[in-house]
Amino acid sequence: MKVLFIDDEEMIRHASCQTLNLAGFNVEGLADAESALPLLQANFPGVIVCDVRLPGIDGLQFLARSVAQDPELPVVLVTGHGDVAMAVQAMRAGAYDFIEKPFSSEQLIEVVRRAIEKRTLVLENRQLRRELQRRSGIEATLLGKGPSIEQLRRRITDLASTDADVLVFGETGTGKELVARCLHRYSDRADKPFVALNCGALPEQLFESEIFGHEAGAFTGAAKRRIGKIEYASGGTLFLDEIESMPLALQVKLLRVLQERELERVGGNEVIPVDCRIVTATKCDLKQLSEQGKFRLDLYYRLNVVTLNLSPLRERCEDIPLLFEHFVLQAALRYHRPAPIVSQGRVRELMLHGWDGNVRELRNVADRFVLGLLDDAPASEVPLDLPALVERFERNLIDDAMQRAGGQVSAASVSLGMPRKTLYDKIKRYGLGRDSE
Repeated sequence: MKVLFIDDEEMIRHASCQTLNLAGFNVEGLADAESALPLLQANFPGVIVCDVRLPGIDGLQFLARSVAQDPELPVVLVTGHGDVAMAVQAMRAGAYDFIEKPFSSEQLIEVVRRAIEKRTLVLENRQLRRELQRRSGIEATLLGKGPSIEQLRRRITDLASTDADVLVFGETGTGKELVARCLHRYSDRADKPFVALNCGALPEQLFESEIFGHEAGAFTGAAKRRIGKIEYASGGTLFLDEIESMPLALQVKLLRVLQERELERVGGNEVIPVDCRIVTATKCDLKQLSEQGKFRLDLYYRLNVVTLNLSPLRERCEDIPLLFEHFVLQAALRYHRPAPIVSQGRVRELMLHGWDGNVRELRNVADRFVLGLLDDAPASEVPLDLPALVERFERNLIDDAMQRAGGQVSAASVSLGMPRKTLYDKIKRYGLGRDSE
C-alpha cells in the first residue's frame, strides 16, 4: 500500500513523509494536487493525505475528483486550525477523515494506518467480486478453491456425460441438490426436465402415487390418470433427496425401476419404459441403516455404484471468505441494499465458527449481515494470538470427531490419529462430553 502526502509547504511535507517512512509506510510526497491526479485509478493501491489550502487545485477540489474516480478511496484532508466548518463540509463530500494543523506524529500515523486497513479491505473485496464475476460454468455454481471442492467439480464433470446413477452423501446444508443440478446441467440431458422430490416430505400413503403415478380409479379420489415423478422426468434427471426416508415397501419397487428401467403406474398393467437419470441424496450412513433393517441392503448396493461425498463447511474453511462474499452480493441484490465490506475480524469469526448448518447456515448469516442484523463487533474483533486460534480450532476438530464417532473415544482417536490418553486429556481440558467406550 502507498501513501501520497500532498502539501505545498516543503518542511511539513518532508517531516511528515519521514514520520510515515519510519513507521513502515511506503510514502511519496507531492507539492501540488495536479501531480497526484495522473496516479489516481479506480483501484489505486493506497491512500491520500492532502492539505486543503494548495495552489491551483485545492484539497476540496482534489477530493471531489478523487471521489468521482473512486468513491471508496480514503482521502484524509489536512486543515488549518479553526477550519471546523470546512472539515464538516469535507466529510460530507466523502473525505475519509481530517486532521488539524499542527498535528502530532502519532495522530498522523494512526489516521493513515486506519485508512490503509480500510483500503486493503475494499481492494480485497473487489478482487473477490471480480473473481466471482469471471467464473463460469461449474466453477460459478460450486464455489471454492480448496482441494475437496476442486475434486468434486472434476468428478461431476467426468460423470455428467454418463448416464450413471449417483448417490450424493453429505450433511444437511452441504449442497446436495446443487450437486444434482450440476450433474444435470452439464449433461446431454440438460434440455430435459430436472425433477426434484424430497422423500421425507411426503406422507407414506401418497408416496407411491407421487413417484410412480396412478391410473384413473386406482383408489378413492383418483379421478384421472396422474403421471408420476419418474415418468415426468423422462429424458432428464430425477433427484430423490433424503432417500433414507423412503418407505421400505416402496424401496423394492424403486430397485426394480433402477434395474429394469421400466415401471407400472398404481392401478395399471402397462409397462412404461423409464429413460431418466436418477440421482439420490442422503445425510445418513445407508449401510448402517441396512444393518439395522431400516433400509434395503440390495437397494443400498444398487445406489452405491457412484458416490459423491460432500465435505462439511468446517472441513473447507479456506472457501468461507469466497462463499460469504458471494452470498453477501446475492443478498444485496435481493434486498436492494448496498453490499457491506467484510472486515478481517468478521472473516476470522466466520472461519472459527463450527457451521453445523454448513453452507445453508453461512448463506443465512450473509443475509443477516446485509440486513444489518449481526452484531457490529464480533467477538473476534479482539485479536486472538496464534495459540488461542490453534486451541479453538483443535477444540472444534475434536468435538466434530466425537460427534461422528457417536461419543466413542476409541473411534474418535483413530479418526484423529491421536493416542487415546492424549484425546482423553484434551476432552477433559476443553470440557467436551463423551458417552461411553
